Amino acid sequence: MALKKSELYSSLWQSCDALRGGMDASQYKDYILFLLFIKYVSDKYAGKPYSPVKIPAGASFASMVAMKGKTDLGDQINKQILAPISKENDFDFGDLDFNDPTKLGSGKEMVDRITNLITIFENPALNFSKNGAADDDILGDAYEYLLREFATLSGKSKGQFYTPAEVSRVISKILDISSAKITPSTTVYDPTCGSGSLLIKVGDEAIARLRSLGHKGVSVTLYGQEKDVQTSGMARMNVVLHDNPTALIYQGNTLTDPKFKTGEALKQFDYVVANPPFSDKRWSTGLDPLHDPFERFQHFGVPPGKQGDYAYLLHIVRSLKSTGRGACILPHGVLFRGNAEAEIRRNLIRKGYIKGIIGLPANLFYGTGIPACIIVIDKELAHTRKGIFLIDASAGFMKDGPKNRLRDQDIHRIVDVFSRQTDVPRFARMVSIEEIEKNDFNLNLPRYIDSQTPEDVQDIAGHLQGGIPVADVDGLQRYWDVCPQLREALFRPNRKGYVNLTIEKSAIKTAIYEHPEFATFITGMNDHFDQWRKARMKSLKALERDCHPKEVIAELAEGLLKHYHDKPLIDAYDIYQHLLDYWAETMQDDCYLIAADGWQAETYRVVELRNGRERDRGWACDLVPKPLIVARYYANEQAEIDDVAVKLEAASAKLAELEEEHGGEEGAYSELDRVNKVNVQARLRELGEDPETKDEAVALKEWLKAKTEEDKLKRKLADLEAALDELAYDKYPTLTIAQIKTLVVEDKWLAALDARIHSEMDRVSQQLTQRVKELAERYDTPLPKLTDRVADLEAKVNGHLERMGFKP
Repeated sequence: MALKKSELYSSLWQSCDALRGGMDASQYKDYILFLLFIKYVSDKYAGKPYSPVKIPAGASFASMVAMKGKTDLGDQINKQILAPISKENDFDFGDLDFNDPTKLGSGKEMVDRITNLITIFENPALNFSKNGAADDDILGDAYEYLLREFATLSGKSKGQFYTPAEVSRVISKILDISSAKITPSTTVYDPTCGSGSLLIKVGDEAIARLRSLGHKGVSVTLYGQEKDVQTSGMARMNVVLHDNPTALIYQGNTLTDPKFKTGEALKQFDYVVANPPFSDKRWSTGLDPLHDPFERFQHFGVPPGKQGDYAYLLHIVRSLKSTGRGACILPHGVLFRGNAEAEIRRNLIRKGYIKGIIGLPANLFYGTGIPACIIVIDKELAHTRKGIFLIDASAGFMKDGPKNRLRDQDIHRIVDVFSRQTDVPRFARMVSIEEIEKNDFNLNLPRYIDSQTPEDVQDIAGHLQGGIPVADVDGLQRYWDVCPQLREALFRPNRKGYVNLTIEKSAIKTAIYEHPEFATFITGMNDHFDQWRKARMKSLKALERDCHPKEVIAELAEGLLKHYHDKPLIDAYDIYQHLLDYWAETMQDDCYLIAADGWQAETYRVVELRNGRERDRGWACDLVPKPLIVARYYANEQAEIDDVAVKLEAASAKLAELEEEHGGEEGAYSELDRVNKVNVQARLRELGEDPETKDEAVALKEWLKAKTEEDKLKRKLADLEAALDELAYDKYPTLTIAQIKTLVVEDKWLAALDARIHSEMDRVSQQLTQRVKELAERYDTPLPKLTDRVADLEAKVNGHLERMGFKP
């Protein structure tokens, strides 16, 4: 059975537990990532001639398994695995040392720790010898998952090796690679590639475009350079695990020692992307900028000695072909800082190199909490550029632990707006070079885009004289456009410019929900989803083994977004996010299972390991969970169970009520150490037929009757559940492929999406209800009435005080 994506993540993260304690995340990540790498390349390339990654004899993962438990285990791995792999493939794993007692412990502790780590990667499900594209997706994404988790745990100073995948996706899309004339000779370069995440995302976009043009089995060339030795090794492993082993990743300082050159000049590329260190204070160490042999600062100016942001941006500009496009992540300061940077900014703008700027939310990046921006460079159309397209996307994100993260809908919104270059109020605007020049070439986004949410203004006249301001009601115009008569049903004129609520505040929700126009809108939106559901059902049931889950969700999500793009009151990106959330939670794993095994509803035993002992927790089926089988085939049996469960709950409540009533110090159960069947029966025998204790006996017998009924219902419920469990279990082998598809596509996927999108309709109505109620309450009682009421209450209080002998 295929390993689910989420289970792979969990399995790999368990490996971290084998190392935690002796070192922090920035250190033990290197061991985990190397083990994942060596397992993958051994499974995929060991023993195969002409493979892009060479595995010397005795240096495979199998060799590492054979070393488990040996007293010199760490030393053997260094000499027989690490060193030969590094030498044969020109890999540099930095100071990775499996024989370091300061990190791994000494003696038996080290041996046990490394042995346990190797054992985790022996999981039969982690077999990559027959990897297809979908499996490489899983593995590459798992590597990215580990990088993100390590970056989160590594702290402010050590997480900079990782560019958040969401930001990488934005950059890969805004470069417009999907419509470009990509060829097998297209090149992509990242001069500060870190762990390679950004380079890989852009490369994947280029490769996808290449294959869409009919170039099968070929790839674009990826080039990356990284200053840090350890991090460059991570990048090399990353490109291999993403099935791009021919990528060129070199270690070195890009500014002082660029590795990619054509003769004595910088090599130029089709696409260049980078997330350089923010405001690098040592950028010019070892470099004479005024006499730069690569002429990167000529015609632009030299960046200040302690602000290296523009040094990296100018390196990108110089490294782009005359038709090239690039993107660089930099702190917001580059948009408005003065002096030398102002001069560089002025020259870049005048040459027309800057196509756009995207302001990102704060606290996205590891290693810093400051907000950053993406500067988009386009040389091809520089001579015709009349303006710069600006986006302020600072408000679109979700909280994710200590960091913020762009949601799928945020990414798509940014990409869509940037691609169309259309103005969007409080979000995006095309700004002319003329206007920028009038602002002294200052590109600070708030100068051009007011992204602030309009203030909810309090109306003084409304507070003094009563009445809801018409201006506030007009602010809900998007609702009245859909339901024009609903406005008249909710409000009536008060005086010029003001209205009153026509109904009680408690009836607002009902009035909105039951209004014919609003009911028609909801019905129409439900029908609208049903159209999409029916259209997609066939294609989802047509999925086959070896399908590509990422292509499945891309087509599905784009279709849903398009289906809702012009619908009133509904934000199509919110609908899109519901699908992507469900994909991440459930549907993704299902599609990867189908890609690996086809439409197979296999059951398996659930074994829980607790305190070193295995416990059987029953059976399960991932693709077709038991509740789906029960709902479709055994609804009557489930209804009987539900009925018994209700009766059991009532019986248990009756017991609790009796114990509450008679459990006090003088209650009928006060003589019992504990109220249970044995003690109650024993007490009844003691009481016998004594008339003086008749009431106590009655109460005890009542409890005993209720307890007997509860036990009877518990047994019945257990028997019914066991019978239903057996029926459901026996049903799986009889399921046809068509039945499995119906259960998964209709009863599971589309039913879940239906419920989530219906919740969006509820949210629309709740927003209107809450706003109308808020306005009604705000202006319900004019200030003079409040003043009179305060005076009246004050008089009453004073009267009470006087009667008690106090003078106010």
